[in-house]
Amino acid sequence: MAYDLNLADRIRRALEKKNISYIEKEMFGGIAFMVKEKMCIGIMKNDMLARIDPAVFDDAKKKKGVGPMKFGGRTMKGFLCVTPAAIDTASALGYWIDLCLEFNPEAKSSKKKK
Repeated sequence: MAYDLNLADRIRRALEKKNISYIEKEMFGGIAFMVKEKMCIGIMKNDMLARIDPAVFDDAKKKKGVGPMKFGGRTMKGFLCVTPAAIDTASALGYWIDLCLEFNPEAKSSKKKK
């Protein structure tokens, strides 16, 4: 599994500082941070995957270094891919983490595999 370990540590520290309970899961060839059993934040290679509110999606997508998440040739609905340059500071990373956490209570859980 090849993903940015430093970014994973930064996300862990940010979530822990906010006292957010999370579980890490291997996903998308990277890692996902599950909050309340829902994917909230992820890392694929060097990029952060942000699951955010559809109401702010189009505006957030316009930010420099941000675009739709693509996986397996498909665009993943509700997820943005945030490049390292767009999260190079603690405040920039915090902005995206806050957007993800704000949407998490409204996000739908994926169906559990039996």
